[in-house]
Amino acid sequence: MSNPLTKLAVLNENKDFRRLYGRGKSKVHPALVTYVMKNRAGFCRVGITTSKKIGNAVQRNRARRVIREAYRALSPHIEGSYDIVFVARTRTHHIKSTQLQTVMAAQLTELGLIAP
Repeated sequence: MSNPLTKLAVLNENKDFRRLYGRGKSKVHPALVTYVMKNRAGFCRVGITTSKKIGNAVQRNRARRVIREAYRALSPHIEGSYDIVFVARTRTHHIKSTQLQTVMAAQLTELGLIAP
């Protein structure tokens, strides 16, 4: 298992997000939307999106923190190299990272990133 304090490989280019929105597989939940697509980088890259519909800056930052922490707990179980984009929804900042972790695990299992 890797060190939990290691830095995440981040997606931050608009073209990468657009590519996943257009061609990636997705799963939707009232608290989180997940887009996934295989990459050739040899490791997983992650992007997190929070729009102004979520709320003010404090709520958007909390949503990002909750998503990041849930992903950090699940990342050792992901097999293969993928580009992943998580889109926060209005409920995201209201729930705890452990609750979001179960939602995220179910989505990643359905998408084939985590073995059932």
